[in-house]
Amino acid sequence: MAFARFVRRAIDDARDERGWTVTDLASHTGVGRSTVFRWLAGDWQDYPELAKVRGFCSALDLPVAAAFRALGLPDAGPAPRRRHDDGPVEADVRAILDRLADPTVPAEEKHHIRDLLRYLARRPIRRAG
Repeated sequence: MAFARFVRRAIDDARDERGWTVTDLASHTGVGRSTVFRWLAGDWQDYPELAKVRGFCSALDLPVAAAFRALGLPDAGPAPRRRHDDGPVEADVRAILDRLADPTVPAEEKHHIRDLLRYLARRPIRRAG
C-alpha cells in the first residue's frame, strides 16, 4: 500500500502543480491510465514494471529511490561512485530529495524547490578568473 500512497501523492501533486488529469499524467509519463489505476488500487501480481516506475518518476521529477522504497526494494539501481570530497553536497542533495518525497511538505513548497532547481540547472557556470 505504500506504493499506492506514493502514486496518489504524485497524482495529486501533478494536478496541483501542473494542472494534469490522469489522462495527461498517462500521456506525459508513458504509463497507461489502467496501469495508474491498478497502481492506485495496489493491484499487481509481483512488482509493477520497474521501467514504467522509472518513467513515471522521471516525467514527474520524483526520486526513483522513493518509489522503489515504497515498493520495498532496496534502491533504484547501483549507487553512483562517490568521491571523497562530495559528502556535504550529497547530504544537501539527499535533504532536498527527501523534502520532495515527503508527503507532509506542501505542494506549493515542492513547486518552488523544483523551480529553483530548474533555474540552477540552466544557469551558466561562471569560471573564476
